[in-house]
Amino acid sequence: MAKECSFDVVSTVDMQEVDNAFQQAKKELAQRYDLKDSGAEITLDKANNAITVAAPAEFVAKQVIDVIASKLVKRGIDLGAVKWGEAQPAAGQSVRQTANVVEGIDKDTAGKINKDIKATKLKVKVQIEGDKLRVSSTSRDTLQEVIVFLKGQDYGQPLQYVNYR
Repeated sequence: MAKECSFDVVSTVDMQEVDNAFQQAKKELAQRYDLKDSGAEITLDKANNAITVAAPAEFVAKQVIDVIASKLVKRGIDLGAVKWGEAQPAAGQSVRQTANVVEGIDKDTAGKINKDIKATKLKVKVQIEGDKLRVSSTSRDTLQEVIVFLKGQDYGQPLQYVNYR
């Protein structure tokens, strides 16, 4: 019998790199002439994987988000992993906007990925294991085809392919 090969489909974010990008963005806010005394603030909630921007106006909030996004990209964090919510009015004219850093693959997305892989009619087995998927087959070439197929799809979050054996 042929040996079974497999890989895992995961969605992970290095929170240390997110923290580093946050610290760099905070430093830039304190130094940049147009944002220095604007009253804009950013906070990182490591427990809930959330970034909050508080700014005196929506325009300033968008500038701060652009600064954070540029720092995240420089740190190798895919912006698809950061889901920004709507700007909420806060005290006075100020606004507050929160972003969640997506970790893991939720059940709905895992089911959609599973269904899409099955629709390709490739001879693979897909198992949903918590917040990841294990794809296995007897042919490594078939697994490579699945990876290429998944890279061409958009599931609203970055996917990584690990434990390829």
